Amino acid sequence: MQPKLMTDRLHGKRLTRTAEPNAGKFWISQIAAFSWLAFVIWLSQPWIHQLSQSTGMIAAYMIIAGIAYFPGYISAFTLTSLLMDTKVKLPTENPSTPVTILIAARNEEMGIGASLEHIARQEYAGLIEIILIDNGSTDGTVEAARQTADRLGMSLTILHEEIPGKHNALNRGLKEVNTPYLITLDADTYLHPKAIRFLAAKLQSSSPDVDAVAGSLLVQNSSGSFLARIQEWEYYLSIASIKRMQSIYQSTLVAQGAFSIFRSDAVKAAGGWPDSIGEDIVLTWKFFENHGRVCFEPAAVAFTEVPEKFIHLIRQRKRWARGMIEALKQVSPWKIQNPVSRFFTGLDLVVPYIDLCFSLIWIPGLILCAFGYYGIVGPNSLIVLPLTLFIFYVLHLYQKRVLGKLGIRQKRSFAGLLGFIFLFPMLIAPVALSGYVEEIFKQKRVWK
Repeated sequence: MQPKLMTDRLHGKRLTRTAEPNAGKFWISQIAAFSWLAFVIWLSQPWIHQLSQSTGMIAAYMIIAGIAYFPGYISAFTLTSLLMDTKVKLPTENPSTPVTILIAARNEEMGIGASLEHIARQEYAGLIEIILIDNGSTDGTVEAARQTADRLGMSLTILHEEIPGKHNALNRGLKEVNTPYLITLDADTYLHPKAIRFLAAKLQSSSPDVDAVAGSLLVQNSSGSFLARIQEWEYYLSIASIKRMQSIYQSTLVAQGAFSIFRSDAVKAAGGWPDSIGEDIVLTWKFFENHGRVCFEPAAVAFTEVPEKFIHLIRQRKRWARGMIEALKQVSPWKIQNPVSRFFTGLDLVVPYIDLCFSLIWIPGLILCAFGYYGIVGPNSLIVLPLTLFIFYVLHLYQKRVLGKLGIRQKRSFAGLLGFIFLFPMLIAPVALSGYVEEIFKQKRVWK
């Protein structure tokens, strides 16, 4: 049964109120998370005492909060939520709602043809319109797209937006959207044959105030560099677990531009994509501000290309970090009326502090630990690791069942798994920290 919905319009702005989805699970997860936090605080007292001799008691608590208390609380909340939502359900509806796919592209000659070929293979009963918005490409992106569309007999509209910026390209395409649903798709992202069907089915079966559904991204170039194999596990476990947990409460924080579906009128009511480096993050939060909700569909799978060189990964993660800060500044959590969505957006307020502590305290502490000083990092500081590993194991079982039903078989690198667990956090936290600093000082924004 769908929750009761009351919709009013005041000066053209939608006001919606629904019963909180899975409110019982939310509070059970909160109780479990705070119980775990209390246990960790009690267990960490010898660690606090040792560290306070060098830093003072208040500083010791602040340090350990950043590297153990906050991460442990978030991990416990995530694990409890996932354990109460382990049943695998593939969408059963077969919608026929017309949908428009917006592809913003800049110098994507190598990938755009394959992306269009995967769209052509979609098992979707409704009309699919495709709009490619070229954002000042200097290669053969447009010609490659046109040749592929002609070969496949696809209807493809090609627009040109010379003003740089992904948001400009998407907003140019938005003007031409006449269908109830629209999908954003990156030019280097390839869809599973059932991807659009499952994504549209999730949106169609959701309450009317669900404005968007994020698709599930997996790595398509996982046979590349060691860095790509690490990210394969990140997408498969970490990103999927966070989105799935948030979706239980219809508060997925990012309907990513790489592959998500939207109610077209909701995007237009929000003013389209904002002038932000994290345009997809800010738009998602504007849905929350307008009393909307956002979900995630794990069975709507698409394969995206991840950076294989560290310099490209740095640029990508700086964009992500800056996008989060942009969202916090433009749509502050206290502006969001829905208490659950406000809780999840509010958690992002402590993420920079966690990254700060991890970069400036945890990593140096590991180095000191190697020389026999355990005041910062030692046996007590590893208490959150078993919880994190258990979360990954629970999600691995879930993902394995979902992907198995879709016929997806991927051979994942064990070395990549070890790199993801033990090396990747030490690489990403300082990069994210530098992204926060760049946004604070308003450094030049770069799309790619």
